Amino acid sequence: MNKAITTLSCALAVSSTLTFAGMAGAETSSGNNHNHGHSHDQQGSVYNGYFDDDQVKARELSDWEGDWQSVYPYLVDGTLNPVMADKAKHGDRSAREYRAYYETGYKTDVDRIVIKGKKVAFFRGKDPVSGDYEADGHEILTYKKGNRGVRFIFRKSAGDDAAPRFIQFSDHIVAPEKADHYHLYWGNDRAALLNEVTNWPTYYPASLNGKQIAEEMLSH
Repeated sequence: MNKAITTLSCALAVSSTLTFAGMAGAETSSGNNHNHGHSHDQQGSVYNGYFDDDQVKARELSDWEGDWQSVYPYLVDGTLNPVMADKAKHGDRSAREYRAYYETGYKTDVDRIVIKGKKVAFFRGKDPVSGDYEADGHEILTYKKGNRGVRFIFRKSAGDDAAPRFIQFSDHIVAPEKADHYHLYWGNDRAALLNEVTNWPTYYPASLNGKQIAEEMLSH
């Protein structure tokens, strides 16, 4: 997902609906059982991907402003093992199978992201690349099971050549609201990113340690 790919010659229309046959990764309720108190409709279903088109509203980059860390290292070192065990108690897979699923989902070498104003910095170790990003609309994705997700998309307007041309946020929120975690997709091809549903690097506030992140996941 994160490697440079051929630039799309004609970007998709904003808010188009796409249908995928495969599992929708972190953007479905099957992959994540946690609920972070986001704004829901009367049935509490927005988080799980059931909403009307008119509920989707444009969002600013400030919704994701902050210093964020990847949760992938905590999966690798076993800190999130209790989360996988808990999922196994309530799901249809073993803890080992859930761990393998999230290994694919969380995997990334970008261990930190800092967002301030229009600038997004991507850290691989101590050396960041960064760019300025402008809103580029959103896309509503429809999945095989019938639920949907929204990708809020931003296009690079300036910055390092190595910074991705596009970033796409997914956080189970469909209207302006501060995120408390998010899944991020990035690369140079807007359309190809929309087809990525198996690898969804996930970020929580840098102020939390691994145990606190596990507790946060377990509490929902």
